[in-house]
Amino acid sequence: MIELGPHCDTYVAPRLRKVVDGHDEGGVTKQTDWKGGGGFRYYKLAPSLLEKDKWGNWVIQSGYNPAMLTEAVCKLMGFTFAPSEQSYWMHGYSSERDFIYVTTQSLTRDQLRAISEEVGDDRSLLVCCKAFNAKPDAFLNLTIKKIPLAVLRKCEWGRDDYSLTVQNLPQAKAELIDAQPAPSPKRRAVKPQADLFAEKE
Repeated sequence: MIELGPHCDTYVAPRLRKVVDGHDEGGVTKQTDWKGGGGFRYYKLAPSLLEKDKWGNWVIQSGYNPAMLTEAVCKLMGFTFAPSEQSYWMHGYSSERDFIYVTTQSLTRDQLRAISEEVGDDRSLLVCCKAFNAKPDAFLNLTIKKIPLAVLRKCEWGRDDYSLTVQNLPQAKAELIDAQPAPSPKRRAVKPQADLFAEKE
């Protein structure tokens, strides 16, 4: 609703909080019998992930630190960002056996072999790195892609539709209620919204 300036902090978010709390004396509360409830989400856009260097090549924007880059690439590649404390190569997952590793290093064949051995035969790993010195299909359990080429392929250019598909959002903890909840009404299936960053099929 607000693109530039501090208006979201100074006007929009405080007004929405009043509406949710039922204390908005104008607008919604005044014109209806609204008593409050519901909620809203407040998003702040990250800076552009890519920029062109002085030679016109796409590179990762210098403002991104490794943690920001890893989280952004996980989101773009369809993985849930969840760094492991035990395995350095496990930065996120898409299933119980499918993981992602994001690094700005250039990986040698020996490094990739060591990672492949740690991943094992019953798991798969998408490796997104600056560069690599091996054939992309050298290891059956690894899929190896260069950054930012992998990111560029996920971007869509020339769109005027900025609708977002936001998944895996944290949910508010449900309050404990003594009474038994009423059975929820049956809902018809809703077709998921197309992902803004997904490759066109």
